[in-house]
Amino acid sequence: MQDLYGLPKLRDSLSYLYVEHAVIEQAGHAIELWKKEGRTLVPAASLCVLMMGPGTKITHAAVKVLADNGCSMLWTGEEMTKFYAQGLGETRKAYHLLKQAELACDPVKHTRVCIRMYQKRFEETLDPSLTLPQIRGFEGVRVRRAYKKASEAYGVAWHGRAYDRFNWHGNDPINRALSAANATLNSLCHAAIVSGGYSPAIGFVHTGKQLSFVYDIADLYKADLTIPIAFAVVAESDQNVERRARMACREKFREVKLLERILPDIDEILETPPEPVNEVLDVDADPALPTELWTDLFDESESAL
Repeated sequence: MQDLYGLPKLRDSLSYLYVEHAVIEQAGHAIELWKKEGRTLVPAASLCVLMMGPGTKITHAAVKVLADNGCSMLWTGEEMTKFYAQGLGETRKAYHLLKQAELACDPVKHTRVCIRMYQKRFEETLDPSLTLPQIRGFEGVRVRRAYKKASEAYGVAWHGRAYDRFNWHGNDPINRALSAANATLNSLCHAAIVSGGYSPAIGFVHTGKQLSFVYDIADLYKADLTIPIAFAVVAESDQNVERRARMACREKFREVKLLERILPDIDEILETPPEPVNEVLDVDADPALPTELWTDLFDESESAL
């Protein structure tokens, strides 16, 4: 039997687990969920995201074993309608983050990343003469077409993407299903981003929020995944659509091996070169190890100019 503690690869992980009204404790290299119906053992090394809703209590030891195994922890509201806090990701390396920051801070490189993101969504090469506003216009048309196609395919009425965050249950079932499906996709992308050492805040198409890059990456998959899933769920029934949308997403993400795709897609979009091997420092092996000091690339005479 394989030792699950020795399988830290992100692509091998379960997508997510949402828990509410439970006590979470450590059980060896796993966690144990205690609810009134009984207890459930969950291997921490094969879990990618743990989302904890209302009524959840977790021990210090359980948090440690999850963190040691690279599982992202999110504290959310009921049915994931709110997001309160998160835990650390798996890696302590800054190589990918520095590359991401370099691209975001250079206007020319930033624009090129945006174009590559849109090309990834279109799955075709775009005319290089197109401006970003023009490309965004094409993308808007594509998304509206995806909603219309799903509406016709599943026979679900569609009146536009609009909902009141302060009156969740006053929204129509399809918008609630879409929101639940997108929240699940965002959580998975968030976990992959921090696992790869990227920042969820440094976005390109989206900017200015702590989850901007999460929205950028999740948008790559919505037309093919969460939109048809949400319409299929509502076509079956308009009852309990949030939970059913999450469950359907989890199965679809597993089927299409989404966890295997996210980080390679990010590396492709950012054109991230292979990380140089440092045989002296390994911050993941020892997160508390002091790292090298920054060295000025200019000599003193140039710096004085």
